[in-house]
Amino acid sequence: MTHPDSGGTQATEPTTGNSLWSAPFVGASPVVSSLTVPGSKSLTNRWLVLAALADGPCRLRAPLHSRDSRLMIQALQELGAHVQEVDGDSPFGPDLVITPIPRPFDAGSGSGDRSVDCGLAGTVMRFVPPLAALLAGSTQFDGDPHARKRPMGPVVEALQALGVTVELNGDNRDAALPFTVHGPSAGESLVGGELRIDASASSQFVSAMLLVGSQFRNGLTLVHHSPDGGGVPSMPHVDMTVETLRHVGVVVDDSQPARWVVSPGPVAAFDIRVEQDLSNAGPFLAAAVVTGGQVSVPHWPLETTQGGAHWREILPQFGAQVELVDGVFTVTGPRHVRGVDLDLSLAGELAPTVAAICTVATTPSRLRGIAHLRGHETDRLAALTTEINRLGGRATETEDGLVIEPASLHAATFFSYDDHRMATAGAVIGLVVDGIQVENVETTAKTLPQFPTMWQDLVSGSSTRTTGETA
Repeated sequence: MTHPDSGGTQATEPTTGNSLWSAPFVGASPVVSSLTVPGSKSLTNRWLVLAALADGPCRLRAPLHSRDSRLMIQALQELGAHVQEVDGDSPFGPDLVITPIPRPFDAGSGSGDRSVDCGLAGTVMRFVPPLAALLAGSTQFDGDPHARKRPMGPVVEALQALGVTVELNGDNRDAALPFTVHGPSAGESLVGGELRIDASASSQFVSAMLLVGSQFRNGLTLVHHSPDGGGVPSMPHVDMTVETLRHVGVVVDDSQPARWVVSPGPVAAFDIRVEQDLSNAGPFLAAAVVTGGQVSVPHWPLETTQGGAHWREILPQFGAQVELVDGVFTVTGPRHVRGVDLDLSLAGELAPTVAAICTVATTPSRLRGIAHLRGHETDRLAALTTEINRLGGRATETEDGLVIEPASLHAATFFSYDDHRMATAGAVIGLVVDGIQVENVETTAKTLPQFPTMWQDLVSGSSTRTTGETA
């Protein structure tokens, strides 16, 4: 199930005993809809971390409410921040008001032991340990079973290079969960300075250190260096981190490739509206492509650092028409979906949805630049290959991606591997392949709890609105 070059990360075996969800089937009927989606997970969790470090109370308007954001909130509260829900104007949940971690860090937050449940959230397991390292006392980190398989080495090694004691717990002898971060002694602080890391497995390793860099006494100069010359994948996420930092007054110099200089200084309090999650909009846009229909998403940002912005370039490769007019992004599907040859290194999170579209294409497809997906919620390359082939498809794993050839698909169970993007990929295929049952569709609660209801509304036509009432 695992490619020889996967570095040992394996997809979780398909889980039996979970619920099965009959994916809505539309056959030859085109999906026509207009809908909005909840706030961006990536932005919500970055703003939450910065709010915990800010010099005053902050407000997040229209944030994401999901398992990942809930885990982040719980982690920050464990570190001493206070998060309150207040009424807002989003149909997807209340706003959040955050009171930051008390200063100085070695006083208000206490010096006792703390415990953080990371679940399967990469942003929690990577972003929070550097934050905990600022605080006196010890913080234990653990998560779901598969979280212990996700790469953590660069964060652990970076903290150790800064003088932080990181204790690997239990039988764990690798730089992975579970572990304990021991903060500085009372009256001490982290010096910072120059730090070299290998972030070729995940852009989150860069973002994790940048988010706290301004709190080091001498700031932070972060350099990415990979022994094999690999770059940082999903660079838009690093750009997102840099832009959020600049928004709150942190000075970041990213003028040199693979090098970031964060000046020491305060994080200014802020009041921000969170963009909707353009990656989570992907399955709904894909519905238009695979059914020859039309789906519109209002309030699409003209400029954004979200990886989901790449839908504007990706979907036309399949033959779809796209337009962005007055903030409304509309995708019109083609008569016949054609295969693609795509480098997804800048938007790897979109790959499961892209692969789902490829399964119904009339010509072969090749997806490249996504070897790092082997270290995501599951080994997504192995999982996609297994599940597409389970349906009668012809998917082959390559060194850095997938090749998907045309085939006649049939009814079967599509396993999610507890991965939200695997579940939504199964739903996309189920629109045009009758009898697809998605195992554990509830795992979409990681970033989009409303997904099953929104998907049903999509195919029934009841989501043809522009205010997001579908949730």
